[in-house]
Amino acid sequence: MGSPVAQAKCAGELDLTHASAPNTFLHDAKSLWLGRLEERRQRGNRQGAAVLTSLFRNELHEDFGTWPIAYIPYGGADFGEIQAVATAIGNGDDSAYYDAWVAAADRLSAEADAARTKGHIANARALYLKASAFYITSFHPIYGAPVDPRLTAAFSKGVAAFDKGLALGPHPVAPVAIPFEGTTLPGYFIPAVGLETEVRPLMIFNGGYDCTIMDTYFAAGVAASRRGYHSLLFDGPGQGAMLYERGVPMRPDWEVVIKAVVDFAETLPLVDAKRIALYGWSLGGYLAPRGASGEHRLAALIADPGTWSIAEGFRDVVVHKFGVAPEAAKDLGALDQAVIDKMDAFIRGNRQLYWKVVQRGFWVHGVSDLRSYLASAELFTMQGRANLIQCPTLITKAEGDVLAANAEAFYDALQCPKTLMQFTAAEGAGGHCEMGNRSLVNGRMLDWLDEQFGQLG
Repeated sequence: MGSPVAQAKCAGELDLTHASAPNTFLHDAKSLWLGRLEERRQRGNRQGAAVLTSLFRNELHEDFGTWPIAYIPYGGADFGEIQAVATAIGNGDDSAYYDAWVAAADRLSAEADAARTKGHIANARALYLKASAFYITSFHPIYGAPVDPRLTAAFSKGVAAFDKGLALGPHPVAPVAIPFEGTTLPGYFIPAVGLETEVRPLMIFNGGYDCTIMDTYFAAGVAASRRGYHSLLFDGPGQGAMLYERGVPMRPDWEVVIKAVVDFAETLPLVDAKRIALYGWSLGGYLAPRGASGEHRLAALIADPGTWSIAEGFRDVVVHKFGVAPEAAKDLGALDQAVIDKMDAFIRGNRQLYWKVVQRGFWVHGVSDLRSYLASAELFTMQGRANLIQCPTLITKAEGDVLAANAEAFYDALQCPKTLMQFTAAEGAGGHCEMGNRSLVNGRMLDWLDEQFGQLG
């Protein structure tokens, strides 16, 4: 979900104990990239915060396997089910992780089939939707190119379960196709609960690096629907089906993407075109603002968290820990090869950074080496764009979210009506995208949006 350095932990296999110069560089980089998270986790333990580190025995599995905890208030999981999956995985590898989640999802889907056959439509709908969350949780550790067929199989099952669930009930929801540059973006228009036939304000939901439409639905879409907002969720280039099934990489000029989505939204008869808000979470905290910088039909913007660029975290490491002069680090794609090699060695020696940069980053950006990835990352910036945003904007910042490191500077650079909303570990919301307390962020975010839109009226 976030930047390549967000939430990284000290699980590297690289030997950092020797005193050679390269390892000294790598040890320092380790301190900068990974140390802050460990300090936050220890502080959270001292303060009695709920730091769930015992469910999964593998740290990468812990990162991904605990996502559905955030979805519990919105029907995406129950804690006992997540715990049962973790137990089934035990000390297993990525294949065991995949198999356990898919087995649980298959069970939920089969139970949904049985409930639908017996006419228990409400239960069938809930079970299908929950199954979709389990399927899409299964494949993150096997991310990357070439695409593992198990990933596309689980994703297809997840989409099918999601579609079955949304199709049930008095107001069925079907997928939509958003016209975009000669093709279409996959999406869903989900009406507000209890207001399915009324013209209402719309929230457009923009995911990040590796979340799916289903993740976004459970993390924020359900809450918005319950609060009276129609929702439009979509996969853009480099996301979900666009990446997994079509191989389309991410692009930095997200204003082109958002223009197409708003064009489509304005064709929907139930949408109040004067009250369209754009919400982006994780890397969507960059993508959504970048989109809003070139799309002035938007009436409100939420960046959760406010993310200035992809490259800045790497630049900080290169300058302060690899000894590169700031001038030489202005373009990471042009770094000296010796520095690239040191960075590459460290990343490949740390399981979580390897996943974030090589498995995910290379694939999403459509590149095959670190230099090309860094060159691409340089293009994902709000430099020269933040001042172009015109609509009221909410920037969130969780105290322990590395991706939010520049949120306050981002806020300061805005020239539109703006609000900075901060979240803390004491509230259970100090981590990346406030995943420990999505109810809190959704409540405050929607309160703010109500105020922008005149209490919805």
